[in-house]
Order: sequence, then C-alpha cells, then structure tokens
Amino acid sequence: MARAGLTADRLARAGAELADEAGFDQVTASALARHFGVQVASLYSHVRNSDDLRTRIATVALSELADQASAAVAGRSGHRALTALADTYRSYARTHPGRYTASRHTPASPGAEYVAAGRRHSELMRAVLRGYELDEPAQTDAVRLLGSVFNGYASLELAGTFDYSSPSSDESWPRILAALDSLLRTWPERQPS
Repeated sequence: MARAGLTADRLARAGAELADEAGFDQVTASALARHFGVQVASLYSHVRNSDDLRTRIATVALSELADQASAAVAGRSGHRALTALADTYRSYARTHPGRYTASRHTPASPGAEYVAAGRRHSELMRAVLRGYELDEPAQTDAVRLLGSVFNGYASLELAGTFDYSSPSSDESWPRILAALDSLLRTWPERQPS
C-alpha cells in the first residue's frame, strides 16, 4: 500500500524541486522513492510510468511559467509586453533551471493538463503580438520565432555558452529584444510560393 498523503501532484512538485537541485535528467522514480521513503512500486499507484512522471513535472513548470508570464504582461503592450514576456522566460530559466528544462520535455502521450498549459504559452505570445497587428500566417510565424529566441537564448545561457565572450549576456539581451520589436513592427509580407 502506498504511503498516506502521496499523490501524483506531490510527486510532480517534488520532482520539480529535485529537477532544480540536481537537473531534470536526474529525476527518476528511484530518486523520488528515496525522497519519500517508499518503494519505487509505490509511486506507480500514482503515475503510470516514467514518462507520465516527467510529463507531470513539465506541466508544473509550464503552468508556473505561464502564471508568471501572465502577471508580467498584464496591462502592457508592444515593446513593453514583449520585454516583460521575454524577461519572464529568462528569469524563470535562471531561477528554476531544472523546471525550465522540464518545460521543454516532449511527452510520448501528453495529457489534457499538459496540452492546456502549453496552449497558455501560445495564447500569451499571441496576446503580446496583438500589439503588432500581425495577421495569419504571420502571427503563427512570429509565435514560432519568439518561442525559438526565448527558449534558445535561455538554454544557451543556462549551458554557459555566453560566459566567456563580450559583450555580456545581460548587455546583449535588451538589444536582441529591441531587434525583435523592430522586426515585429516591420514584419515582411508573405512571399509567393
């Protein structure tokens, strides 16, 4: 019988904390079982398998990040909204590196909560892009560009890629956001196929 109080949510939150402490790749059923003082088999009363556990941790991270981004973007538009959103992604990655890595996890079988959390990020980006008056398919292209820049920059920064060159990452970041703002204001027309 599983230990009283152990739930899928508790496992996911403990996994998120472990991800920040040791790295997302170190989050295993064995590590969590040790944390809770139970047998590994006890965990499988609450999660289907390792992918389910990792997906639940990713959902925690995506939800937290979406909550923070929503609060940061509220009441802002244009460059200010873009900067608030981008800064939230970067700050979250720095503060919660394991959770941020988890948020990039692609599950084998995503559940409804994971899909909803991911959709919130797309909706946030689209809300920011309303200030730039982009129509489709430009808006979808811009969502993909922003996601690539935010996630790529945060991932490279976490890996230490920018540590040994000038200017510093902190100096480059606002210029990159200004360049994105400029691009979004002058988005190119769709080219014929």
